[in-house]
Amino acid sequence: MSAMRTAVIGVGYLGNFHAQKYAAIPDVELVGVVDSDPKRAAEIAAALGTTAYSDHQTLIGKVDAVSVVVPTQYHHAVARDFLAAGVHVLIEKPITVTTAEADELIALAEARKLVFQVGHLERFNPVLVALGDILHEPLFIESVRIAPFKPRGTDVNVVLDLMIHDIDIIQHIVGSPVERIDAIGAPVFTGEEDIANARIVFENGCVANVTASRISLKSERKMRIFQRDAYITLDFQNRKLLVAQKGSGELFPGVPNVRVDERELGQADALKNEIESFLEAIREGKQPQVSGREGKMALETALKINVSLKRTHP
Repeated sequence: MSAMRTAVIGVGYLGNFHAQKYAAIPDVELVGVVDSDPKRAAEIAAALGTTAYSDHQTLIGKVDAVSVVVPTQYHHAVARDFLAAGVHVLIEKPITVTTAEADELIALAEARKLVFQVGHLERFNPVLVALGDILHEPLFIESVRIAPFKPRGTDVNVVLDLMIHDIDIIQHIVGSPVERIDAIGAPVFTGEEDIANARIVFENGCVANVTASRISLKSERKMRIFQRDAYITLDFQNRKLLVAQKGSGELFPGVPNVRVDERELGQADALKNEIESFLEAIREGKQPQVSGREGKMALETALKINVSLKRTHP
């Protein structure tokens, strides 16, 4: 099989890592990198032995697949150009600015039978992968995703920057439409919300309490899931999974035994796994692990949370 011709559009902090992964994967040719800053593009291209470009359209006809890692407001225009030209696209989250833009890209990809994958990286975290068959009909979910302030990513508020990771995971594991949302948040260091909390009620009765902050003194990415006869903790940052389940027999009269299973999942390269999954979907002609429709669903919920936030501080 001939090498897959790839490129990365936008080689800022995250885009640089995308380019490194493509350059290191066998049977993949990194044809070029694109950035609005010619000096940055030239620097990354020189380090990876590829070609620098300043206009993404120059690559049309030269590539089979691209990662789109530009600021969110440019996602739609850049991805549309490539999809219209028959190029498979891996687009960073959030998928687009609006759901109408997402719909257009999804329709374009489906009409041309192209792989259109959204970069919800936590789906490839070994902790979530290890959850597997342990999960059965969650009743209540609590998630906390906090990080110190960084200027990077502040083109969107904390819901679209950080919380959307957990929104995607929660909707994926609950598998039920959202019934209602209540949210509160505050802008602290930027003009947008830097901390937010949302209570999401699903039609099947499950409730999720989701908190995200980008103005904390430490980093933490944890999720707690409660279901009948089990309590599950996922530590995405330290790659630990704890499952406490009701065991057989009683510890004391009327008090059941509790069986605790704690695992450390070890190191894993989630971004490499995400990109390899994208390339595998292209080669095998199958749906990506995180489809455009799932990316749109996460965006839709995030935008509803933003509407609820505006009601709390117009």
